[in-house]
Amino acid sequence: MYKVFKWTILGWFLIFSTSTQAEEAYRFEFTSKAFQAYEYSISLQFDKARLILNDIKLEDPQNLIVHHIENYIDFFTIFINENEADFEKLKKNKEERLKEIRKGDRKSPYYLYSQAEIHLQWALARLKFEEYFTAFSEVSKAYRLLEENQFRHPSFIANKKSLGLLHAIIGTIPDKYKWGVKLIGGLDGTIDQGCKEIEEVLAYAQNNTFIFEEETRVVYALLLLNLKNEREEAWNYIQETKLEPKQNPLASFIFANMAMKIGKNDEAIDILMSRPKGEEFYPFHYLDYMLAKAKLNRLDDDADLFFHSFISKYKGKHYIKEAYQKLAWIAILNDDPNAYSEYMEMIKYKGGHLIDEDKQAQKEAERGIVPNAKLLKGRLLFDGGYYEEALTSMEGMNLTSLSLKDQIEFRYRLGRIYHKSARLQEALSAYQASIDKGEALPYYYACNAALQAGLIYEELKDYTSARTYFKLCRSMKPEEYKTSLHQKAKSGLQRLP
Repeated sequence: MYKVFKWTILGWFLIFSTSTQAEEAYRFEFTSKAFQAYEYSISLQFDKARLILNDIKLEDPQNLIVHHIENYIDFFTIFINENEADFEKLKKNKEERLKEIRKGDRKSPYYLYSQAEIHLQWALARLKFEEYFTAFSEVSKAYRLLEENQFRHPSFIANKKSLGLLHAIIGTIPDKYKWGVKLIGGLDGTIDQGCKEIEEVLAYAQNNTFIFEEETRVVYALLLLNLKNEREEAWNYIQETKLEPKQNPLASFIFANMAMKIGKNDEAIDILMSRPKGEEFYPFHYLDYMLAKAKLNRLDDDADLFFHSFISKYKGKHYIKEAYQKLAWIAILNDDPNAYSEYMEMIKYKGGHLIDEDKQAQKEAERGIVPNAKLLKGRLLFDGGYYEEALTSMEGMNLTSLSLKDQIEFRYRLGRIYHKSARLQEALSAYQASIDKGEALPYYYACNAALQAGLIYEELKDYTSARTYFKLCRSMKPEEYKTSLHQKAKSGLQRLP
């Protein structure tokens, strides 16, 4: 009896010991090969990344960092192409990867961090397909994992990259998604808090090797641009990174997107025209759409070719309506009313209507009101940063001959041109005229005029007036761009002392 008992105990000990050793053998290590796979992933060279990841699985099967890197590939595939079939096919990978990662060393800072990053990436991907409940649940899981990881590994700097981003954006979530914030529960933060945390990461990266350095620099530049409204600072900062737009399509997108937002349209066109192409890169058809818009802003004759290229190749549903709207606008500029009508009719049944740009295109198609050609030309030139040309294109317009909508738009566009030309008092007068006539109407001009007036007063350090106009912006309910305008005004209110 004693011998049986002894051998039973010994057997259980051996099984437990073997199991524990096997579990401990699983680890998270960014080897040189793993880092190379990560680099290929964020440059959209997915085939090269997969080859290396497969090698790691054969040569180093207990290195679980491969699952973290593989998720980058799935995320970019879905986020870039927005193909619902790809989304449905790939989303099953999430739980499989998490299951593998949970086999790893629980003492590693990557144990919780990798899980949090996967949750965050899938949350962003789900937003493209309106899976809001699941997305907010995943953000909540990611946040709690990151908080726990911060407690366990306070010196693990990568944690602050993700926590900083969450803290910066949580306070600016649009009102219509407030239910999601309540669902998350316990997550709070401010723009300044998030930026300071990311600045800590960047300070660390100056003196230490940090795998996610360039990723963090991009996050910081986008926060400067979109939440802190420090446009030139954001542009100068992104120029100092190691990102190479001529070698990386994702870098081309980041640089060109920022250039277009701050009125550097010629630079955006140069970046997009010289972006890398070829079978080694995952197709990024949205870049054709960006190039088409930039060329239209410069009134180039070939802008329509790139809109057609985007529509024919892109398999997602976003920006399709806007692309047809822009083709219709080209028809207006070319004095071709028949083509305008044909493109506007296509808006009604092509593409989705989730994002503001598509919603605005849909509204224009439903209203059946043809834009004023001179105002349209001024708008496009302004969007490209050609302020003097925009002002010239609008000179000599007879306001009394315009519809009420066009009168409101004229004053708004005049304000925008004066604003960017540093003629701030003239801009404020024009904005106020647009607000006076359009505050109660469904057009977005008065709402954006209030936002822009708030930005001017913030720049002038008249914070009382800035607060008044930001709140005025948020009180209006335009049919177009309401979500983005309110979000920007909310960010403005958060910035004020």
